[in-house]
Amino acid sequence: MTWSGPSYELLPGAPESPVLLHVPHSARAVPQEVRRGIVLDDRALERELDHITDGHTAELAELAAALAAVRPWRFVNRLSRLVVDPERFPDEREEMAAVGMGAVYTRTTHRGELRPADTDPEPLLARYFRPYARAMTEAVADRLAATGRAVVIDVHSYPAEPLPYELHGDGPRPPVCLGTDAFHTPPELARAARAAFAVCGETGLDSPFAGTYVPLEFYGRDARVGALMVEIRRDTYMAEPGGAAGPGLDRLAGALAVLVDAV
Repeated sequence: MTWSGPSYELLPGAPESPVLLHVPHSARAVPQEVRRGIVLDDRALERELDHITDGHTAELAELAAALAAVRPWRFVNRLSRLVVDPERFPDEREEMAAVGMGAVYTRTTHRGELRPADTDPEPLLARYFRPYARAMTEAVADRLAATGRAVVIDVHSYPAEPLPYELHGDGPRPPVCLGTDAFHTPPELARAARAAFAVCGETGLDSPFAGTYVPLEFYGRDARVGALMVEIRRDTYMAEPGGAAGPGLDRLAGALAVLVDAV
């Protein structure tokens, strides 16, 4: 596949909505020019995509947006995180770089080789990472200008069993994990999420994944930007790894819509 134009899509919501559903890891597309730098054969690449992709999360956000009383905005990555991971720090601040999974991955979920270790990340950062970051910054700024605040809800999923790349995989793995940030996640946002997802089973905080995504221009600086990461355990709504969605997807969409309307 060749790729031209933006690797992301901003889908408008209601003008009065401060909510931005961010879906960074749902896609499997890898442009041919990027594929050439990946050492896996086609079969191994498909298997890696099964493990690394947050399957059906774009559909989940779309269903929730349709159910919400006030339609949220959606920012959706249309390329695989194997191209670039837009949620990583592009520098030494990124702890996942220790396992070859910074903004440009060189290792797989099972710690095998994905790209040569000496791969220069700059071409991919310039082509995909920085334009994505700018567009996400502009989307948040637009919600601030329109409504006086912005609430970024990151929509993710994670496997029922830990994968070797996980740095914190030995903790609890509840049906729904809420990632929080001391500055950008007010207590009322976390409480609203716990209440909304109660119908989906146990909801935990910051295990096995912690933190939130906020564009760096606002990160730690602008408290008008709220943020919450929603990590859904994949066996609650799909066949693992990389399989079809099941009826749990509709229940989760309803819960996410409740959260959208609560904030």
